[in-house]
Amino acid sequence: MQEICTVNMTVKYLTRKWTFLIILELYKGDKYTRRFSELKDALEEITPKILSERLKELEEEGIILKKVDATSFPVRCDYTLTESGLDLVEIIRGIKKWALKWKIDNIPCGEQDCKNCVL
Repeated sequence: MQEICTVNMTVKYLTRKWTFLIILELYKGDKYTRRFSELKDALEEITPKILSERLKELEEEGIILKKVDATSFPVRCDYTLTESGLDLVEIIRGIKKWALKWKIDNIPCGEQDCKNCVL
């Protein structure tokens, strides 16, 4: 496969650790929005540095939108899924559906909508 192949480049980007989980946590938020601290609390094992890096990458790719409110202290940053990010959620849900159907070792998930998933 060529380095410049669209699939190759996209898979390299999207399969970075935490990327899908961050997207799903944003999907769960009110109006698909969460603050940095909410994401950090929801993804207990992620470091602040990695979360910050992944959010910056997602913003650069147009998957999320960052809104800064400097009128309060500390400064409030909200992260929201864009239309592109919402399309990506559908792909993640498709992967989940495939995994539940074909992967024997997976724990069955009781939630059909990832928005309601507590895992």
